[in-house]
Amino acid sequence: MIPGGGQPNMQQLLQQAQKMQQDLARAQEELAQTEVDGQAGGGLVKATVTGAGELRALKIDPKAVDPEDTETLADLVVAAVQAANENAQALQQQKLGPLAQGLGGGGIPGLPF
Repeated sequence: MIPGGGQPNMQQLLQQAQKMQQDLARAQEELAQTEVDGQAGGGLVKATVTGAGELRALKIDPKAVDPEDTETLADLVVAAVQAANENAQALQQQKLGPLAQGLGGGGIPGLPF
């Protein structure tokens, strides 16, 4: 026979939920401060974003600048930012994925997994 009529210990459940919430907040803070890079054109354009996806820096090699062809440069910038964001998403999965699984695997509203 289970003490308490088989009901889960609400205090224990609340403590677990609070710890998970703290772990999630800590992981989100780490993501916001971690920077990841992406590049395009063999490194002619490099973008740096935070693990949360905020663009922090953009470096363009002068060799990529052709006043007659700004469209290619724009494409390289977009590709570098996309690559950086893909790396940020991989970092999010690495840091937040285990926490989401701990919450039942259904994901957390507002997070990209």
